[in-house]
Amino acid sequence: MYAAMNNAISAYQKIGVETGVETADPHQLILMLFEGAQEALAKAKMHMQHHEIAEKGQMISKAIMIIDHGLKASLDMNAGGDLAVKLQALYDYMTHRLLIANIQNNLEIVNEVNKILSELYDAWKSIGKDNKLKL
Repeated sequence: MYAAMNNAISAYQKIGVETGVETADPHQLILMLFEGAQEALAKAKMHMQHHEIAEKGQMISKAIMIIDHGLKASLDMNAGGDLAVKLQALYDYMTHRLLIANIQNNLEIVNEVNKILSELYDAWKSIGKDNKLKL
């Protein structure tokens, strides 16, 4: 019964995410990427605390994929100029730090990257609010 409940919850979450992606504007999609990376890191921390090495590795890998193939890949290097270059370097830094965190099982590094993601998320979120106010 417990497995059936988990499957139902997973299916509901998947539908919610897919619906959110289908209806989201580009700004909201970036917010969703930040949220996904932060959620993966929160799960990684939990797995680290419970000494669940394989699961921790999966969640750190998921966060790396979101940062590298989502956030970094969404940068427009032509239009973004210096800011895009700096964000690209920051995303590279975060993925490198997460690789080290995974190898060393280092919770402090996970917290460091999560803090950076949180600050970027807040900044990106406020940009959206500013743009909506101008409309």
